[in-house]
Amino acid sequence: MAAIAFLCCWAVVPARATGRAECLAAPSKILGHAVPYCAILPPSYDAQTARRYPVLYFLHGLGENEQILIASGGFSVIEDLWDSKNLGEFIIVTPAAGSSFYINSRDGRTRYEDFLLQEFLPFIEKHYRVRPGRASRGVEGVSMGGYGALHLAFRHPELFGSVASHSAALIEKLPANAGDDPGIGRLLERPFGSPPDAAFWDRESPIAMARTANLAGLRIYFDCGAQDDLGLDAGNRALDRVLTARRIAHEFHLYPGGHNWDYFAAHLPASLEFESRALGAASAGGP
Repeated sequence: MAAIAFLCCWAVVPARATGRAECLAAPSKILGHAVPYCAILPPSYDAQTARRYPVLYFLHGLGENEQILIASGGFSVIEDLWDSKNLGEFIIVTPAAGSSFYINSRDGRTRYEDFLLQEFLPFIEKHYRVRPGRASRGVEGVSMGGYGALHLAFRHPELFGSVASHSAALIEKLPANAGDDPGIGRLLERPFGSPPDAAFWDRESPIAMARTANLAGLRIYFDCGAQDDLGLDAGNRALDRVLTARRIAHEFHLYPGGHNWDYFAAHLPASLEFESRALGAASAGGP
């Protein structure tokens, strides 16, 4: 279970001339330390200085960091999509999140969700030319980041116009003996308690939120490998059933594949193109 998120071991891929990335840090009083982040800026960003862009917050998995797209080859995928005009232009920002699951921890010591919403989003949208409003703000993630993206969008649908995830770390019901498992128990203890608190898990679960949240107007995409090594396909299927029962429009795909970068890379273009459409991202010559 220690592989609940893929680990990165790929070389950095240099940026092409059509876009650029910068990796800096944002201050945080809530967390008590600066938080590294990387921002991928679209091809026209430096030339069209009066133009504002939609923004996609891309959340990494457990064992990853803010350089997930740059270090994995994801940046090259994005550049290819821009080059082929299959992707409109928007800013993509990835903050470092450790093993936080992008929530406020049960013990209150790590208020990552508060940091993200109260400090990080305002920081990014002040320091970059971001188009204002919910409709221009999306969130996406893989594995732990997929959990975080769905959690944030379902709890705060007034802030996000779209959400996408690959192999989100969804478990419909946390096993009673989760704390005894040296893998899952260790991975979940920091955000969810030691041993993991099943009631807290249920309260924070995107599946539970989807049963009652007002998701009107939220554009939703998620996929998972049918042979997911961690069995996360069951949780993703459960989310699909909840949304279907409530007649909430969404796009769900169960594809062949496991829980690894090969799977994520194969389906990253689909989620980015979904976000591009949802965010109303224009091409390089757009407004």
